[in-house]
Amino acid sequence: MKNKLNIIYEDEEVIVCNKRSNQLTIGKDYNDFNSLYHEVYEYVHKKTGGRIFVVHRLDKDTSGIIIFAKTGTVKEKLQLIFENHKVERKYEAVVEGKMKGKGTIKVNLSEDKFHNVFVTKKGVEAITKYEVLNVKDNRSLLDIELVTGKRNQIRASLSFLGHTIIGDKKYNGIKNNRLLLNAYKLVFPNGTLKVNEFQISKLFNL
Repeated sequence: MKNKLNIIYEDEEVIVCNKRSNQLTIGKDYNDFNSLYHEVYEYVHKKTGGRIFVVHRLDKDTSGIIIFAKTGTVKEKLQLIFENHKVERKYEAVVEGKMKGKGTIKVNLSEDKFHNVFVTKKGVEAITKYEVLNVKDNRSLLDIELVTGKRNQIRASLSFLGHTIIGDKKYNGIKNNRLLLNAYKLVFPNGTLKVNEFQISKLFNL
């Protein structure tokens, strides 16, 4: 049975979707039928004959909110806002171990030729804020704000602290049927779009 495209919001400028876990945002080939990009492109093209443009991405194993632009101008506007860290990006995650309170993780990240991301002394700065919502059975439920937006940032940062996300095969996390990381909220500055805040229901509990 084919998975149904989950559209959160759509207007003439953007289309916002809820990406499922284990799905690429965009494949190496634009015709990758399993990617979210392909599904959204097919939907928009059949509906209006129009195009879509990738603004940002989520890791394949991460679920949650992604926004696509419908014009090159809107794409450039939104990407600039992302680059200037003016977008509020909230995630939820369940990690190994008992964490306390809240804090900010500041690390430097580097990426090798195989796209493995890890903490180094001379990498690019990555900033992640977190708050512990609950702790149970040596697991912690976190609310996370992504301040900077680097590849695998949340996953690499938490793994470096010794609190790998449950189901994270890349960082040798506890086995699970999916990665317990979900992007549940995306907020742009007032006046950016007709609708500036997008949110989906949270998935995880402890």
